[in-house]
Amino acid sequence: SCGALWEFFCLLLLCPHLSNTCKAIPLDFVFVIDSSRSIRPHDYEKVKTFIINLLQFLKIGHDATRVGLLQYGSVVQPEFSLNTYTTKAEVEQAVKNMKHLATGTMTGLAIEYTMETSFTEEDGARPANLHIPRIAMIVTDGRPQDTVEEIAAQARQAGIQIFAIGVGRVDMDTLKTIGSEPHSEHVHLVANFSQIETLISVFQSKLCGEIDYCDLGNHGCEHDCVSIPESYICRCKKGYVLNLDGKTCSSLDLCQTVDHGCEHQCVSTTDSYICKCFEGFMLAEDGKSCKKCGDGVMDLVFVIDGSKSLGPANFELVKQFVNGIVDSLDISRPGSHVGLLQYSTKVRTEFTLGQYTTAQAIKQAVSRMQYMGRGSMTGSALRHMFEFSFSVKEGARPNIPRVSIVFTDGRSQDDVSEWANKAKNSGVTIYALGVGKAIEQELREIASEPDEKHLYYAEDFENMGEITKKLKSRICKGPSHLIYSFPTEKPSDENMCQCENVIMFQNQVTEKLKDLVQNNILF
Repeated sequence: SCGALWEFFCLLLLCPHLSNTCKAIPLDFVFVIDSSRSIRPHDYEKVKTFIINLLQFLKIGHDATRVGLLQYGSVVQPEFSLNTYTTKAEVEQAVKNMKHLATGTMTGLAIEYTMETSFTEEDGARPANLHIPRIAMIVTDGRPQDTVEEIAAQARQAGIQIFAIGVGRVDMDTLKTIGSEPHSEHVHLVANFSQIETLISVFQSKLCGEIDYCDLGNHGCEHDCVSIPESYICRCKKGYVLNLDGKTCSSLDLCQTVDHGCEHQCVSTTDSYICKCFEGFMLAEDGKSCKKCGDGVMDLVFVIDGSKSLGPANFELVKQFVNGIVDSLDISRPGSHVGLLQYSTKVRTEFTLGQYTTAQAIKQAVSRMQYMGRGSMTGSALRHMFEFSFSVKEGARPNIPRVSIVFTDGRSQDDVSEWANKAKNSGVTIYALGVGKAIEQELREIASEPDEKHLYYAEDFENMGEITKKLKSRICKGPSHLIYSFPTEKPSDENMCQCENVIMFQNQVTEKLKDLVQNNILF
C-alpha cells in the first residue's frame, strides 16, 4: 500500500482540483539534472518521477510558469527550453522521454549553460524588468569534475535563485557553494534516491507560498530590499532617504547636503555638523579652517639611535617617523626649527637647528642620513644634545621652548640619567620613545615628567604608527604644554646689580609671565 506521503501525491495527481489551493505565481523554472554514470537506471527513473510530481504545484502556460530542463554528464544536453512547451502535459511527456546520458559530472558547465543560455530571452526567459522569478533546481549525486563556486556565484548575482539538491555522496559544502542563501531554504541533502520524494512537501510550500523577491538578487536596491506580496520595495539605512527612482539612497548627512565650509573634514552630529582637521593640524578660531599644529614655535632636536640592533630596514622606518613629525610642524625662519643627532658608538650631528628653515630641506636631509650601525651610547648622545645642540652656535634661539625627542630600541651602554637630568633641568622638554628591547627604566630616566605625557613605547616597529600619532597629538597642543626654558645667556652674577641688566631681566620675566597666563599655565 502507499505510504501517507505517497497517498497525498496520489490524490494530488488523481484529483487535479486539489492543486487549485496552490497560489499560481508565474515563474521561469529550469531543472538542471545530473545524468552521470554513477546514477543507476532505476534511480534515474525516480528523478523523473520527482520532477513530474513537482510540476503538479505549477500552473504552466505562456503567461504563467514556464519550464525548461537540461541534463548533463560530460556535456550539457538541453531537453527543452522555457518557450518550448505551454502545457503541463507536454512538459510531463518530455520528462518521461528523457534518456540517461551515463557519462561524467560537469556541474559547473551545466550552471554556466543555465545562466548564459537557458535564462535568455531567446530561450524563453521573460525580460528582467517584469520581475518574473528565475529559479534553477539542480539535482546531483556526486562531486563535480569541474569548479562550481565562481560560476554559481555569477549565476546568483545575475538574479537566478538556485535550489541545490544532493543525493547520496554529495559533499554538503559543495552544495552550499551552489545554492542561494539562506542555505537552510535552498540546500537539501538526502541519503538516496528513494528519499528524494520526501522533499516534495518542502517544495510545495516554497512553490505555492510567497516568493521572496529580494532573494532573487535582481532587485537593484542600493541598501535594503523588503519583500511584499508579489513584489518588493527598497528601503534605506538609518541616516538616508530613498530617492525618486525607488532604489538608490541619499544621505541625510548634513556634511553631504550643505556647504559646510570645512577646510579638511566635516563630521555630522545629530542635527548639525562640526569641522575637524587632519592629523598634524588643529582647528583655527573660525571653526572651519585648519592650521599647522606646530603654529606653536619650538626648537626641536631629534636624538636618534643608529645602533646595529636596529637594522637598516628599521632605520628607514625611523627616518619616516622623523619626517612625519616634521610634517606636523610649521617649519620656517620665524617658526619651528629642527636639528638631529644620530648616535651609535659615537655621536654625529646630522644637521643643526639653524641649518634649515623649510620642511622640505629637513626631510631631504633626513632621507640622506647614513645608518651608523654600531654600539648604543645613549648617555653620550644626551650629553652632546645638552652641551651643543641647544647652543646659540648651532642655532638655538632665546625665549623659544626647547624640545628633544629621544628614540632608542635597546639598552644603553652608558648611563643616561646624569645628562638627561641636566638637559631637563636646563629647561629642555624630553620625549622618550622606545621600541622593542628598549628598557623602561631608562626611558623613565630620559623622559620629562609626567611619564604618561612624555614616554612612549611600542613592541615592534610595525606598531610605531600609534606612538607617532600620540606624539604628534602631544606636540600639536603647542608650547603651552611644554616647559619654558629661560635664556641660557642670562647676565652674569656680578653684573646683575647693574641697573641696565636688572631692568632687562625684569622685562624678560614680566613678558614670560604674561605668556604663561595667556596659555593657561598660570592663573
